[in-house]
Amino acid sequence: MTHEVVVVGGGIGGLTVAALLAARGIDVCLLERQSRVGGCVAAFEKFGYTFDPGVGLYPLWQAGEIHDQIFSELPVERPKVLSDDPAYVVRLPDQTDFSITSHNEQFETSLLTSFPECADRAIAFYQESAKVGADLLMTARNINSQTDTVLDHLEGTSFRFRRFIEVQLRLLVQAALDECDYRYGSFALNILRKGNFSIRGGAPALADTLADSIRASGGKVRLDTTALRLAYDSSGNAVGVDLLTGERLMASRAIVSNLTVWDTFGKLVGLNRTPSELRKRLNNLRTLGVYLLYFGISETAASKLPNDRILALTEWPQDMDHNPEEFQFMFAASPHHDTRAPEVMRAVTMLTFSDVDEWFSFQETEEENEERDQSRLELWWTRLHKALPEIGDGIEVIDTSTPRTVYDLTRRKLGMVGGFGGSAGASNSDLINLQTHLPNLFRVGDTASLGAGLAPVSYSALLLANHLTGRSWAHLRFS
Repeated sequence: MTHEVVVVGGGIGGLTVAALLAARGIDVCLLERQSRVGGCVAAFEKFGYTFDPGVGLYPLWQAGEIHDQIFSELPVERPKVLSDDPAYVVRLPDQTDFSITSHNEQFETSLLTSFPECADRAIAFYQESAKVGADLLMTARNINSQTDTVLDHLEGTSFRFRRFIEVQLRLLVQAALDECDYRYGSFALNILRKGNFSIRGGAPALADTLADSIRASGGKVRLDTTALRLAYDSSGNAVGVDLLTGERLMASRAIVSNLTVWDTFGKLVGLNRTPSELRKRLNNLRTLGVYLLYFGISETAASKLPNDRILALTEWPQDMDHNPEEFQFMFAASPHHDTRAPEVMRAVTMLTFSDVDEWFSFQETEEENEERDQSRLELWWTRLHKALPEIGDGIEVIDTSTPRTVYDLTRRKLGMVGGFGGSAGASNSDLINLQTHLPNLFRVGDTASLGAGLAPVSYSALLLANHLTGRSWAHLRFS
C-alpha cells in the first residue's frame, strides 16, 4: 500500500504533524505500536483513576499562540483548556513557597521577599532573561549556537537563588546551571510566565483529539502496528517502512519519525546507513529517565496545598551535578474541575528523575528490579511527606512507573525521556534538526525540538507540516 506520508510513532509530535497534513489534503498514515496513541503521555488507568504522565505544564494556548494556530486548521474542536495561574509553586527546603505567576508585579514582589539577600540581582536576572526568552520565542527556528550558560548570568546572586533557578532548569530542560545555554534557559524559565493552562483530561486528551482529527480528515491511524525498519530501493533511497508483520508501506512524499533520535537512526534507518560521526555522538548521548509515582489524594488534603503543582527541592545540596534526581520532585494533582478520580479524590502524578543505567543491568533478575522499585518508592514516600507535611495521611499509593516501564510501553532506548537542546553549544546541533541526512526522512518529538513539553514539540510539528506542504514559515511564530 502507498501513502504520500507515513508517520512512525503516535506521540504528540507525530500526531500533530499527521493531523495537519491530513487536514491539508495529504494522504497520511500514522503507525503506533501500542493500542492507544500518546506515546509518553498516554493515559495510565487504575482503580478508577486516570493519570496524566505529564505534570500539567501546558503553556501557549491563547489566541494566536502555537496550539491555537494548529487547531484553527483542524476539523475538530480543541480540548477544553482553562487558564491556570500560577503555573506552579517552587517549595524550597526552608518551606519558602514561590509562585511562578504571569503577574509581573506580584512575581517581582515575591523575589524581594523570598530572596532579600540578593533581591536586586534576582529581579535583574529575571528582567533580562524575560527579554531574551521573548526574543527566542520570535526566532525559535533559527537558534545560533551559544557558549554562555545560565550560571554566567547569575553573578551576585545568593546560593539560595541559584538553587531556586537550578531546580527549575533540572525540571524544564534537564540541565545544570553551568551547562544550560543561557538563551534556551531564559526561554524555559519564562515561557510558563506567559500563562499556563490545564487541559481537560490532560495531555492524553490532546493525543486522542489529534487522532480523531487525522481520521476526520481522511487519514489513517493504525494502532497495534510496529514499524520495523525503513524500506530502501536498489539505489539506497528510503521508499517506505517495513512492518513487523512483513507488510511494506510505501511513502511517495516523506517518512516522518516520531521516535527518539536514538531509535530513528538505530532502528528505522539502521546504524550501517547512519553517518559515522552521528553514530559516535549517539553512542555517548544520554538523557535521564523518570521514576513516576501515581497517587490518589483526598480533596481535603489537596486543598491544604499552595497549588496543584509543586516543584519541591528537598534539601540544599552544595553540588547538584552528582545524582540530581536525589534532590527534587514535581508533584502534580489533577485540577478539582477535571474528574479523573473516584469521588472526593484526585489523581496525582509525582515525577522524579532517575539514572536509566541502574534499571537496565542484564545481571539482575526481575525480583531485584522489583526490590529497587520498592526501595525507590519508600524513599520518595518519605521525602514527599517531609517536603509537603500538610498532606498528612490524605494520600495513597496507586502505582509506580520506572524507566523500564517507559521502555516497555514506548521502546525508547533505556526509557530515556526529554530533550537535550538546553546544553550550551547544542542548540544548532544536527541532533535536533527536523531534516535527516536522508532527503525524505524527517523527525519530530522531544529530541527533535527546542525541548520537551507540548508547546516545543507542537511547534516543531507545525514547522515540519509547513515544510512538507510547501508553505512559507517566514511568518510563523511560536507565540
